[in-house]
Amino acid sequence: MNRKLFRPSLTEVKEQQYPVRNAHEPGQRKKPAPPEQTHAESFYYVKQMQAHTPVAVVLNDGETLHGIVEWYDRDCIKLTRFGNPNLLLYKHSIKYVYKDGDEAAQGGNGNGNGSHGA
Repeated sequence: MNRKLFRPSLTEVKEQQYPVRNAHEPGQRKKPAPPEQTHAESFYYVKQMQAHTPVAVVLNDGETLHGIVEWYDRDCIKLTRFGNPNLLLYKHSIKYVYKDGDEAAQGGNGNGNGSHGA
């Protein structure tokens, strides 16, 4: 007496869960490409502008400027300063920007060895 199982094979189960697609068909289980722009920079500047957050801008040469971001575009930011002339800074000359008072951005020791104003 020969008995045959009615249970489907593993291959049949996999084909039901993940139907075989043609190699030329779009959407062939590939991850979508990441977006070209995340808009994180715009989100950051808008948030700082709306809250009038004092920021420190460290330039490529190490000089630190303090003020509030009043305006920005693709290439520049306008820094409104306290007691000093306002500045229009090219983004390519900026090393990084952080909220003024964040000692972590200065290496965590809070010694503030950057030059203030200018």
